[in-house]
Amino acid sequence: MRKKLFKWHSIGALIAILPVIIISVTGSILVFKSEIDTWLMPEAMTVNVNQSQQRLSLDVLIAKVKEENPKYEVGTWEIFDNVYDNTARSDTAYLIERGTNTWAKVYLNQYTGEMLSTPVGTSDDLTDWLLDLHYKFLLETKGMFIGAIVSLILLFLGISGIILYRKFWLNFFTLRMKLAARIFFSDLHKMVGISSSPVLLILAFTGAYWNILLVVHEITEHVIEEPHKMTAPLHNADLSIQTLYEQSKNEIDSFTPNYLVLPFESNLDITFYGAVESSNPLNSEYANFVTFDKNSGKSILTQDIRTTNVLMVIDDSFRKLHFGYFAGLTSKILWCVLGFSPVILAFTGLYLYWFRKRKKFTKPKNKSA
Repeated sequence: MRKKLFKWHSIGALIAILPVIIISVTGSILVFKSEIDTWLMPEAMTVNVNQSQQRLSLDVLIAKVKEENPKYEVGTWEIFDNVYDNTARSDTAYLIERGTNTWAKVYLNQYTGEMLSTPVGTSDDLTDWLLDLHYKFLLETKGMFIGAIVSLILLFLGISGIILYRKFWLNFFTLRMKLAARIFFSDLHKMVGISSSPVLLILAFTGAYWNILLVVHEITEHVIEEPHKMTAPLHNADLSIQTLYEQSKNEIDSFTPNYLVLPFESNLDITFYGAVESSNPLNSEYANFVTFDKNSGKSILTQDIRTTNVLMVIDDSFRKLHFGYFAGLTSKILWCVLGFSPVILAFTGLYLYWFRKRKKFTKPKNKSA
C-alpha cells in the first residue's frame, strides 16, 4: 500500500510540477498585493486627506466617474474611508465598457472626486496580472478548470506526504548535510513538506473550492446563457446610492459597508458588502451584506455573519485563511514563506526522482557464466 501511495505521490508531483511552481511563486507575492500596489503606484493608490475631511457622496463620485469616462458604466466599487497620518487608500471603481461585458478599473480620490488614473483592464496592473496567472494561468475559464485540478492534486500531495512521512517527526530537526546529496535532499524534502503541510492543505482546499465555484458560475452564467452587455444602468436612476449606503449601516448593527455592487446583470440588485464588530478573527471584510431592490430601493435581504449558520461562517473564513491576513503582518509573512515551499518541494522531489531513475538505469546487469 505504501509503495502504491508513493508511486501516485510521485506521479501527481510530476504532472503538476510546473503549474504548482507558478501558483506557489505568484501566491507568495500576492500575499502582499496591496503593499506592492501602493509601492508601485503610490499616486493612484493613496490620497492625502485632513482628519476633518469627509468623503464625497457616492452619487457625486459615480456621476464624476461616468462624466470622465463616458464609454463606461459603473459595475462595482471599493469604498475606503480609513485615514492614517493624513493618508487614505483611494477608492477603486470597476467599470464595464458599454455594449460589451469587458471590465476595467479606475482609481479616484474619494474626498475630491479627482481621477487618479485612466481605465485599465482588470489584469493590466502587475499584481492583477499575477493574480490572473495565479488562478487562471491567463486562460480564462479553461485556466480556472486547470487551477482547480492542480489544487486538488496539491491537496492529494499534501495528504499523501503526511501519510508517507508521518514518522519523520521523530527526526524533524535532523538534516544530514555531511552525507550524500540524495540523503540531504530527502531530509529537506520531508522537513519542508511536513512543516508546511497545514498551510498547503488550507491553500489547496480553498483554492480548489473557489476555482470549482468559478468554473460552475462561468459555465452557467456566461456559456449556457448569453452574458449581458451593458448599454445603460440596470437600476432606477432616481435612487440615491448614497442614501442606500447610509441606510445599510442601520440594517445591521456596527455594519461598515466597503464594497458596492450595482446590478450589471439582470438578476442582480444593489448590494453593499461590509464588516461588523466580531470576536471571530476569520470573519472577512465582506462577510455581511445588505441588498436593496434595484427599482424601489427597498431593503430585501441582509446577512449578519454573527447570526448566520455555521456553513456560511466556514465558507467566509476561506478568504482570510487563503490570503493569510487573519493575524496581520505575522500571518502574512508566514503564509508568504510557507506558500513558497512547493517550489523547494518540487526541486528536491525532482532531484530524488532523477536519482532513482539514474540508479535504475545504471544498475549493473548480471553476466551469464
